[in-house]
Amino acid sequence: MAAVRAALEKKALEPVLLDVSDQSSYTDYILLVSARSDRHVQIVADSVADNLRALRGRMPLGSEGSRDGKWALLDYGDVVVHVFYHPIREFYDLEGLWIDAPRVQLEVPAEARFDVQDAYGM
Repeated sequence: MAAVRAALEKKALEPVLLDVSDQSSYTDYILLVSARSDRHVQIVADSVADNLRALRGRMPLGSEGSRDGKWALLDYGDVVVHVFYHPIREFYDLEGLWIDAPRVQLEVPAEARFDVQDAYGM
């Protein structure tokens, strides 16, 4: 939940926390969040890493993609955090790949909901 809060502090969008503990051997949870731009992906990923280090003393076991801007992955063993530029998240559709995984109930503020008009310039 600390990762969810850290992402939301930096205005991440549409957080989804998947409980994959019964379906995966490499992690218990997968957190997916969206960002509005390449730079926003970096800001959100940095916030999650900084907060988990400061509040929990946790360092990622590995990280990928954060300098490319479209996607970042932070692996903490029991939770893997994916920060996507929103159109890339839709393209890879990890929620669809893990369709059978239970979703952990999250309180998502209205400002963290993705507005389709923003995404597609409507």
